Amino acid sequence: MTLKHVVASVGVVALLTPAFISSVQAEESAKGSEHHHRELVQTIKEFPDSMPRFVYDSGLSFEYPDAVRGIYVTGHSAGGERFNTLVDLMNTTDLNAMVIDIKDDFGNLTYKPEDGSPFSDIGNTYIKDPREMLEVLEENEIYPIARVVVFKDSVLAEKRPELSFKENGAVWANGRGESFVNPFLKEVWDYNVQIAIEAAKMGFKEIQFDYVRFPEGFETRDDSLEYDLGEYAKNSEDGINYRVDAVSDFVEYASEQLKPYDVDVSVDIFGYAATLEEAPGIGQNFNRISEHVDVISSMIYPSHWTPYFGIDKPDLEPYNLINEYSKVENEKLAELDERPISRPWIQDFTASYLGAGNYMVYGAAEVQAQIQALYDNDINEFLLWNAGNTYTEGVDYLPE
Repeated sequence: MTLKHVVASVGVVALLTPAFISSVQAEESAKGSEHHHRELVQTIKEFPDSMPRFVYDSGLSFEYPDAVRGIYVTGHSAGGERFNTLVDLMNTTDLNAMVIDIKDDFGNLTYKPEDGSPFSDIGNTYIKDPREMLEVLEENEIYPIARVVVFKDSVLAEKRPELSFKENGAVWANGRGESFVNPFLKEVWDYNVQIAIEAAKMGFKEIQFDYVRFPEGFETRDDSLEYDLGEYAKNSEDGINYRVDAVSDFVEYASEQLKPYDVDVSVDIFGYAATLEEAPGIGQNFNRISEHVDVISSMIYPSHWTPYFGIDKPDLEPYNLINEYSKVENEKLAELDERPISRPWIQDFTASYLGAGNYMVYGAAEVQAQIQALYDNDINEFLLWNAGNTYTEGVDYLPE
């Protein structure tokens, strides 16, 4: 088969790498056919110097909205009766996007992958037919974002303890019983990137990586836990902040691996990470992560802040908290040559766990106050978080 025939049959110009061309040349030469060889050389000369790269086509078509205004959707909601309610919410308001769990907070897939998939053992039937779900989103012009929880993964940690952190020989878990896998290990990177690629193939237009960090307070137990430093072992004695390196390198690597699949990449990050030079304990550096993503999504729920920005009880002052944060983030992003889209997570829930006097009931006014603060700082995209996927009615999502 000549190179022309290969290209015609495969239809993927990106296969014409130097290594591929050399392999075809070798095949032609082995045939002993001078005619075939001349044809091959002439065909190569006919191709332009710059070739378009291969881009995967899922067969679904989604346009990026004027600005993403989205909600969080669990696998249970996406695959259950609540899904229709949430679609109606999109169609009757200015909301236009869903962030849907594909790999959840425990490490399970929310759907059953195809037979023979290396992820069959972690699949669940929450979303019985992901393609059908995405077709509904396409029909209703709802922008689909796949949430992939990365390093918080109790399932993989228990299955492969050597990929996790161990304490006294057993897999370590935090106070909530959650285990993490090790960001230093490329095998863990590839495991999550492959799941993200499968989501891209389904038709999702964006992959949102969450829990891209070490466990909270890791620096206080660093010396007591047993774990493999992988390729970062050579850096650990040089005073280099290797936790930040590992997390930042994962984001860069994942973004590069996803380029052929025509998806944007976003990362969720702690809000306070933008207010510091970096958060070395958990390995998050706001600017280094932002350099390698299309979207940065800081989690800035007022309830999650201790006294900050001169605000003693942030949950009671949603506008002021978001306003002060936004100023800081804009300054950080201005330091970058190419800044990503800012699309923060904001609060659509009541944080009664803070105790009397420290929280208030969040309704339309409180949700809208957060959105207004973002708009006042030229941040026009946002995501609403409610763990139960019950979102407040009567909110103006496009304040002046």
